[in-house]
Amino acid sequence: MNNFRFSNPVTILFGKGQIANLTAMIPAEAKVLMTYGGGSIKTNGVYEQVKAALANHKFVEFGGIEPNPHYETLMKAVELVRAEKCDFLLAVGGGSVLDGTKFIAAAVPFVGEPWDILAKNAPLQTALPLGTVLTLPATGSEMNGNSVISRAETCEKLFFGSEKVLPRFSVLDPETTFSLPPRQISNGIVDAFVHVMEQYLTYPAAAPLQDRMAEAVLKTLIEEGPRTLANPKDYNARANLMWCATIALNDSLSVGVPQDWSTHMIGHELTALHNIDHAQTLAAVLPNLLTKKREGKREKLLQYAKRVWHLTSGPDEERITTAIAKTRAFFESLGVSTHLATYSVGPETITTIAARFQQRGWLGLGERGDTTPEEVSEILTMSL
Repeated sequence: MNNFRFSNPVTILFGKGQIANLTAMIPAEAKVLMTYGGGSIKTNGVYEQVKAALANHKFVEFGGIEPNPHYETLMKAVELVRAEKCDFLLAVGGGSVLDGTKFIAAAVPFVGEPWDILAKNAPLQTALPLGTVLTLPATGSEMNGNSVISRAETCEKLFFGSEKVLPRFSVLDPETTFSLPPRQISNGIVDAFVHVMEQYLTYPAAAPLQDRMAEAVLKTLIEEGPRTLANPKDYNARANLMWCATIALNDSLSVGVPQDWSTHMIGHELTALHNIDHAQTLAAVLPNLLTKKREGKREKLLQYAKRVWHLTSGPDEERITTAIAKTRAFFESLGVSTHLATYSVGPETITTIAARFQQRGWLGLGERGDTTPEEVSEILTMSL
């Protein structure tokens, strides 16, 4: 197992009625900016619950944060925070709202061009404190310091991560997810699944606990995902899905082990260029990336086949092929297509993405640093 440093100070308030308790988590003297997305929180009761919890706080609102939050939109929020002198942020929504709010928290006190936080990995000296009320289980943003932001002007989607933007607390009430459309739930299941795979399906690192934890999340998603789609108001299924998505990316699975993240880096480009749902890009890319990189991932693919899909007989190569096929079939069973042609992606996009990776110096992705732009092109071609 590799050396690691692990700290996760995020307080989780999980379960029914927990939104009411967020009032005690925000300093009484704080002036709060509440952020949200397209307004669904105003139709499902969450908005009124949050407003009631903030009754004794001064707060202003900023809505309209997009899926794959836009830098241009978030900079308007930065201006509002500065003008109103807000000193605490409360993100209410799914991963995009949470990611966008983390960027706002980082950008407000940042000296210089805030895009440099993403484009140049500019270090953060400080950030505004924030909390979250999660309404869509998917990204794990509620318990990590990660954020992915899009810039519409340049069709870019970039990532930053910092302990400075870890939420002080996150409220997770599974009942807030009951009204979500099936597409969003399916996307969330795929997103969480691939988060785990990026940390698990690499090569052995003598870390059996992390492996078993990852496998537990994968198996739970396979079992509970279809159940929650079949019955959206099954509280226990939704609760398990919500907690799986959080555990999938709160860093507990990644400590001491190699990580891949190639699927995400490729997927971000597809979203930036075609506005495809993030999870849809992951579902299209991952099975083909596993096929292309199967030799380097051989030992873990066999472990995955045995422990997650219960494939215990037959030749090794056959079990690997079947495990990858079952992964694809699982995504398809959720209604998420694994073919880029479904999303009107053609060969010209593949050329653009490979060129971008070359220009950025991303010449060796993955846990071994050996996934080249040329291989990215091959993986994307397979994904069509």
